[in-house]
Amino acid sequence: MKNLRTPALRKALLPAAILAAVVPAVTFAQEQSASGTTELDRIQVTGSRIRKVDVENAQPIQTISRTEIENQGFQSVGDILQNIAATGSPALSRSSPLNSGESPGGTYVDLRNLGPERTLVLLNGRRLGVNNDGLQDLATVPSSMVERIEVLKDGASSLYGSDAIAGVINIITRRNFDGAEMNAYIGQYGEGDGQTQSFDFTIGSQGERSSVVFGAQYDKEEPVWAKDRPWSRFSYPGQDEANNYTTVGQIGNIRNPDRTPGAPAWLVLRDGGDPTNLADYRPQVNPGGGVIGDTSNAAEQMMVKTGMERTSIFTSVDFDLTENVRFSTDASFNRRETSVQVAGYPLQSGMPDVQTPISADSYFNPTGETLDFRRRGWEVPRTTDRRLDTYRFSGVFEGSFEVGEKFFDWDAGYLFTRGDATIRGRGDFNKIAVRDAVGPSFLNANGVVQCGTEANPIALSACTPWSPVLSEGPNSLANPDIQNRFFLTENATSETTTHNYFANVSGAIVTLPAGDLSFAAGLENRRVKGRYSPDAFAQTGNSTNLAAQETSGGYSVNEAYLELDIPLLADVPGAQELAINVASRYSDYDVFGDTTNSKASFRWRPIDDVLVRGTWAEGFRAPAVSDLYGGVGQTFDRYVDPCDTVAGAAASNPDVFARCAADIANYAGYRQRGQGGTVAYGGQTGTPFLSGSNPELTPETSVSRSLGIVYSPQFVQGLGVSLDWWKTKIDNVVTAFTASGILADCYLYDIESQCQYFTRDEVTGTVNSLTRVGRNAGYWDIEGYDFEVNYRLPETSAGTFGVNWATTYYSDFEIKPDSTDNTTPQPQIGFGGNFRIRSVASLSWDKGDFGATWTARYHSNIKEECYFDDPCNLPDYIDSDSNAIAQNKTGSNTFNDVQVRWTAPWNATVSVGVNNVFDRVGPLLYTQPNSGFSYYGGFDIGRFTYMKYQQRF
Repeated sequence: MKNLRTPALRKALLPAAILAAVVPAVTFAQEQSASGTTELDRIQVTGSRIRKVDVENAQPIQTISRTEIENQGFQSVGDILQNIAATGSPALSRSSPLNSGESPGGTYVDLRNLGPERTLVLLNGRRLGVNNDGLQDLATVPSSMVERIEVLKDGASSLYGSDAIAGVINIITRRNFDGAEMNAYIGQYGEGDGQTQSFDFTIGSQGERSSVVFGAQYDKEEPVWAKDRPWSRFSYPGQDEANNYTTVGQIGNIRNPDRTPGAPAWLVLRDGGDPTNLADYRPQVNPGGGVIGDTSNAAEQMMVKTGMERTSIFTSVDFDLTENVRFSTDASFNRRETSVQVAGYPLQSGMPDVQTPISADSYFNPTGETLDFRRRGWEVPRTTDRRLDTYRFSGVFEGSFEVGEKFFDWDAGYLFTRGDATIRGRGDFNKIAVRDAVGPSFLNANGVVQCGTEANPIALSACTPWSPVLSEGPNSLANPDIQNRFFLTENATSETTTHNYFANVSGAIVTLPAGDLSFAAGLENRRVKGRYSPDAFAQTGNSTNLAAQETSGGYSVNEAYLELDIPLLADVPGAQELAINVASRYSDYDVFGDTTNSKASFRWRPIDDVLVRGTWAEGFRAPAVSDLYGGVGQTFDRYVDPCDTVAGAAASNPDVFARCAADIANYAGYRQRGQGGTVAYGGQTGTPFLSGSNPELTPETSVSRSLGIVYSPQFVQGLGVSLDWWKTKIDNVVTAFTASGILADCYLYDIESQCQYFTRDEVTGTVNSLTRVGRNAGYWDIEGYDFEVNYRLPETSAGTFGVNWATTYYSDFEIKPDSTDNTTPQPQIGFGGNFRIRSVASLSWDKGDFGATWTARYHSNIKEECYFDDPCNLPDYIDSDSNAIAQNKTGSNTFNDVQVRWTAPWNATVSVGVNNVFDRVGPLLYTQPNSGFSYYGGFDIGRFTYMKYQQRF
């Protein structure tokens, strides 16, 4: 090939409009010039900055084409990516309604189970943009604008900078589109809920010198309620009522002033009773033996999947300024709105962070002494409405030039992203208003109970007395006036902005015997700034909402990179191709200092049918704005107390038992307790703990390795088989101390310094305060294999069949949470949401105007610590620290999807399909991985039937 330059700039840069846009790594464009010579376009593949004709890459890349997107039932980009084999557990799944802050409601992708913050998401080769938590929200990308998705399953910090430790997701948008297209989608679950609607319209036009694409999309997903699924109807389905109801009931209860042995601890008002008369109270009935009692089941008011509404507008314009210079611009706006509801707040007057007992002088106090009470705000559930507006603009000049007989490509441009979020919540108690309402009160001359005293009354317009034991009437929580005083609407806002300036050049330096020695080089400046302002009232600590301080800060980074592609051998026996690729990127942060990350890879084709590839790559991830500047906030943690004498490590480890006994008075029979004082080993704390940021954090570092083989036999046309081994180790991990980790360090590993981060109640022994902050510590080490088969069978009289089968197998995954010698790395495979095997297989069929696709999504078994005796099939399990911790092992799960489609004569396509066609229900998982319920947050939650209509003009 003597001439690699296309006559017109449009062809020279097609199909990518900016530097990192890519084409599928199996084809390349070509055209016949006027002189009769074949001229090939220089194109770019994700994982390399060099434009070249040969699109083979030394790194494993999975391409999801637009056709594949249309031939499945998942409508959003996030759902599409969360259901490929290489992705791990969903972060902040929409089955985790109790999450607070600015990130819940978004959709994030997690490659290799290494966390979404370690997967870099690109849009047309440029960063998607991060929020203050360092997460990149895929819900801001409408599926109608996607041409294809490239998944680079390898570290790439040497080319793309921070965050590309686990890999890179590159979403390529539609360009050079001529015509118009309309799509409509509607579906719902077999239970009749969770209806999803999507409507989009795309129009484009191509001229001699320009191309314009414009599109708009609207999506709406209705919520699914926990009470409508058997595995979320209760906290611990299948177990005794006592484990599923909380004693903080929708019927209020007061502490019994009679503390004699055997007397009931809590009392409730008899039906129709007088709250001022202690004789009208009876013992609170706790659940058990088929009796629900005076308690509450929080799941009755909670969503298992939050609702979402999204509106998107996007446009792209390409204009040839000259024969060799083009200007490209993209602009988009996305509004995502989510709404979540959880059960009313379980108010407990005696908790250290509340302290709102009924005054001895309250008219409704039947005892004449200060009185503790418990009452869930059942009448006003907690709701949180989040709205995120995302703006994105890029403008790029790009072109090519010639030096001698060598051709070079260049681009220079600017990218701006901004996210503005508002968070409105209601349902948390105003502790000041509660304190006033249960404070002194009296019966005035008009027979109305009034706040204050007869000598110093408080105006009725300023305070209404409240009796927590009443369910109706003017002094109950059913009174709208009391509700308006108790439950303020709290508002929080956040803002993130990114300014990115860049310039790049690539081309061939010199021609070697085996081909061109090519390079790419570039400079980049990126400035990230973020702010998150919690509600001002919540910041005071006078709300039962989790108090938090403002997040505000940012960073700036200057970067430079160089990449070389060096051909060593070509067209010789044993080496049809042998080449190496090296790259290095220098990054200088104003808050961390500088770092240099390099990569080396090779590709070797001993024969035409076989490609051997391998990489070694350094990586890094800079801490997010909230990691550095987030202040201190409250959090309700789920944690495991090793001092629990029945289920904790103390039950089988004498050393742990002795350490716990030294800290806890009356230690015999001690049980971990959660909200309402009920036994809750591994449950949620009844009092908020504190978590905080750390401005001294430094970046994580990593080393990734991969080695693979690709086999494409010429004697079987359309068949491709690949097998890749990969291994990644992350050091200096940016992480937070966990409550469970701190307690384990103190009692299991006898690390005395960790014992200072928490305190225990002097009477009950319960952990009543704990503080954890961010830190750099320990490592993550993960290893596995990717196996993929693609086969497009020859056309037959029965039609054309295609098979795609992708499997990720994790051979090793361990986490060391800190850098001390006393801790043992903890194995992750097969625990929580870390499946040993994720596999997705699809079979497609097309014949004439008809087509069908069948997809099976497989998850291997997992284990969890036993909560109850009956589902505990590994009672003698020994962990990595030689502790006997009984486990329950579940079976594997496969979810099957099917779609059939018809191309109509009027240039339309009608598709009907069912996701989870057999209505598969996963196992109960009491550890609630990636979920607020006893179910894995990544499993299907029912049979989902849908229909799609596409009209092309």
